[in-house]
Amino acid sequence: MASLNRVFIIGNLTMDPELRFTPNGTAVANLRVAVNHRYQGASGDWVEEASFFNVVAWGRQAEVCNEYLRKGRPVLIEGRLRSRSWETPEGQKRSAVEIVASRVQFLGKAETRSEDTIAAEADADLQALGVGEIGDVPF
Repeated sequence: MASLNRVFIIGNLTMDPELRFTPNGTAVANLRVAVNHRYQGASGDWVEEASFFNVVAWGRQAEVCNEYLRKGRPVLIEGRLRSRSWETPEGQKRSAVEIVASRVQFLGKAETRSEDTIAAEADADLQALGVGEIGDVPF
């Protein structure tokens, strides 16, 4: 019998990605995505509910997510569901269902840096070079 394990979600990150590396150096990023659902309840009022999903991205995709994604950013996640279980050091059994991402598509506009941020970064770069102000740079 055939089987299919494919998930697509669109939502917003609830926190910045958490990047770590396996002992052999493979990058792993954990993302948390909130997906909103709006429906009309039995009383006729509109009800909004949020579902939260743990997402795991691997390799270069994990590094790119960590570099460019921030809390609140909308994303499309394509992947598969994976369930896993473990035992805590206290002996309690735990389990989780997570999405293993095969594709993370950044949605919406990227964060733009303000002119003040750019100027502050330029000043910091100049100070690191031992130059006080732009006028001190020899051309």
